[in-house]
Amino acid sequence: MLTPLSGAQIRQTFLEFYAARGHQILPSASLVPEDPTVLLTIAGMLPFKPIFLGQRQAEFDRATTSQKCIRTNDIENVGRTARHHTFFEMLGNFSFGDYFKEQAIAWAWELSTEVFKLPPDRLIVSVFRDDDEAFAIWRDQVGIPAHRIQRMDEADNFWASGPTGPCGPCSEIYYDFHPERGDKKIDLEDDTRFIEFYNLVFMQYNRDAEGNLTPLKAQNIDTGLGLERMAQILQGVPNNYETDLIFPIIKTAAEIAGINYTKADESTKVSLKVIGDHIRAVVHMITDGITASNLGRGYVLRRLIRRVVRHGRLIGIDREFTSEVAETAIALSEGAYPDVRKRAQVIKTELHAEEDRFRKTLDRGESLLAELMAKLPKGGKISGVDAFELYDTYGFPFELTQEIAAEQGLTVDEAGFEAEMEKQRDRSRAAHETIDLTVQGTLDKLAENLHETAFLGYTDVSSSAEVAALLVAGKTVKSVAAGDEVQVVLDQTPFYAESGGQIGDRGYLSGDEVVVRVEDVKKEGSIFVHFGRVERGTLKVGDRVTAQIDLACRRRAQANHTATHLLQAALKKYVDENVAQAGSLVAFDRLRFDFNLSRPVTPEEIQQIEEQVNIWIAEAHKADVAIMPLTEAKAKGATAMFGEKYADEVRVIDFPGVSMELCGGTHVSNTAEIGLFKIISESGVAAGIRRIEAVAGLAALEYLSLRDKVVRELSDRFKAKPEELPDRISALQTELRNTQKQLDAMKAELALAKSDRLIDQAEAIGEFKVLVSQMEGVDADSLKTAAERLLQKLGEGAVVLASTPEPDKVSLVAAFSPGVNKKGLQAGKFIGAIAKLCGGGGGGRPNFAQAGGRDASKLPEALKTARQDLEAALR
Repeated sequence: MLTPLSGAQIRQTFLEFYAARGHQILPSASLVPEDPTVLLTIAGMLPFKPIFLGQRQAEFDRATTSQKCIRTNDIENVGRTARHHTFFEMLGNFSFGDYFKEQAIAWAWELSTEVFKLPPDRLIVSVFRDDDEAFAIWRDQVGIPAHRIQRMDEADNFWASGPTGPCGPCSEIYYDFHPERGDKKIDLEDDTRFIEFYNLVFMQYNRDAEGNLTPLKAQNIDTGLGLERMAQILQGVPNNYETDLIFPIIKTAAEIAGINYTKADESTKVSLKVIGDHIRAVVHMITDGITASNLGRGYVLRRLIRRVVRHGRLIGIDREFTSEVAETAIALSEGAYPDVRKRAQVIKTELHAEEDRFRKTLDRGESLLAELMAKLPKGGKISGVDAFELYDTYGFPFELTQEIAAEQGLTVDEAGFEAEMEKQRDRSRAAHETIDLTVQGTLDKLAENLHETAFLGYTDVSSSAEVAALLVAGKTVKSVAAGDEVQVVLDQTPFYAESGGQIGDRGYLSGDEVVVRVEDVKKEGSIFVHFGRVERGTLKVGDRVTAQIDLACRRRAQANHTATHLLQAALKKYVDENVAQAGSLVAFDRLRFDFNLSRPVTPEEIQQIEEQVNIWIAEAHKADVAIMPLTEAKAKGATAMFGEKYADEVRVIDFPGVSMELCGGTHVSNTAEIGLFKIISESGVAAGIRRIEAVAGLAALEYLSLRDKVVRELSDRFKAKPEELPDRISALQTELRNTQKQLDAMKAELALAKSDRLIDQAEAIGEFKVLVSQMEGVDADSLKTAAERLLQKLGEGAVVLASTPEPDKVSLVAAFSPGVNKKGLQAGKFIGAIAKLCGGGGGGRPNFAQAGGRDASKLPEALKTARQDLEAALR
């Protein structure tokens, strides 16, 4: 009988086990990785990638972590298998050139059998087919029978960072749920019997471009134990979802839906599991500063939230619920990850906005589906492409498309839909779902082989430097000539490299016979890469050059960067002391500052902020720049960006009594150098995130000069003083609105007059009067008014009117009396079918509906059909 442990106990037990064996417990890294080659943190080892590559020295020889991870490449399997997740926690122990296979295997076995008390006869291990060393350790030192050690191929048990670079064999430990099936023909791919819970990676080789393996000087250990999987084993539940890490979330969702999970059918359980899994992911993503958008990791977040809402709808939840479910997830996580509680309101605000937005999107999807169905004959089929567009673009559930189509006697091309889904999966798998330590290969190799670029730009605007490397089209070269687009690496530079929101410096590199115009500078690891074009001459590796920044551009950037700090200080003073930076841009001509706030900044607050920043500028506060320990900077009250990683020593920019921030950017030495500050706009960029755009220094003067020019031109045009312009424009707008109202009234009167002349055209069909006619020169609104008036005059009957307000536009309207509805005719369905004959569609209520089309040449035929259909139905 296994000893049941909670998820929290498993996590703590693992960390304490390795801490007692000399490992430093490190906090989980953010889900937003430093590595630019992946969107999200997808593995426990990812934060240590620079150490494994040799780009950064490890602070400790041994470390242990519980790392938050997100993977979405198999998102369609979530809830359908016992162990697939988007969010999971990976418990890991790491050795950086310290212990290796023998110790890693011994500790993994001790933890599994003596601490977690898993029965040894329930454990199977795998090794790489050629790793005789690991096989012997398991057999001879641990004592596992040889037949319970499975040799696996490279696809399963050999880890590689990419085509070249660090690599090595793996060994995995599996738990056997059904030992009664015996040891013959063991198949570790049988996930009904076995679950892999601990993976040991022995990073011992370097693979070159020819595929040759050479032993690494410093051999490393990278392991991962799945928290959710160990919880399933120790808690004796059939899947990861029913562990205490996830099931309380599922239970909350089930209670909201009025469902008993244990009695629910399989599809309902799948939806509840998806909600449980995705909400965990969403809570931690928002906590780490990700906001929903249509790009990158923001799109991943939006997709997960929409899947939660969609599955909630599938199980009958017809109200907002994501914030309520998120509260359960927050309560489950806050012990290990306190930031989720600190960011609880931000999480719930983001969820509320996204859920509300998506519910409207679903309504839009229903409308588009109705248009698709109106174009199909009875018994027709909705194409897989159309169904996928509804699903992917509008988030409309495929199951709901099938259900609604069936109600209308239609089917959906499921095979075509699955084909489109597979294409999307392929795209997803190809995009940032593996850790490739060789992406950006050339730059990474340079970072490994070159010394760190010395940055002189805080004090020098010009310096002598040696050309350490040259790249053209991503490949290293020995020399470049006039006309070449080039990337230059120097041994030292005064050029600031883009970081912290501030763009890179511009300027020139010059030698005896060569000039390179530098347009941008970026930092790759520890080296500065200068992007530019050779203006004249030839430049070779090893040449000495003079690196000169564009001082005018630097001064503009400095003014905008310091103004950004003053802006944040003013926001904290006048809007909310808890305002925190969520992103920024410091350019030569403007600045942009994103911050967390659940409401717009009022015009009065904008004025207060602008005035306060300009007062601080006029007060000429001197900058106090210091390097100090991070703990000391925080103790002094320095503002840090949420989620940002800082070194043990940090640079502090302090304008005493005004602003103190951790910042590596360039700044003015006195606020008076800024000159002027002007806010251009304030807007919302995502749920709970606001953006202020502003200009400072010369850019502010240029902005105000342009505004002054526009105002003078308007004053001349309207013959008014600048201060009189608002009233003059308001008067013109009022005059225009009144004129438009008069025009609309005249159009309505004309339509009514025309409709009165149509009354005599009504035909008696049985007990009803029917009028089908075309009205020329009448827009859609006037057509509606005319139809309602005619039906009122006719009494029991049906009115169908049409017009062509534009050459390629058809407007149609149908008005049916209650008696016509009782005959089984509904205006919405009827006029939709007629509009289809004109290449359009539409719909509405049973008694009144409007539609449109694009082919006016088919209108006579469509009206003839309408007349015939009414006659056939009402006789």
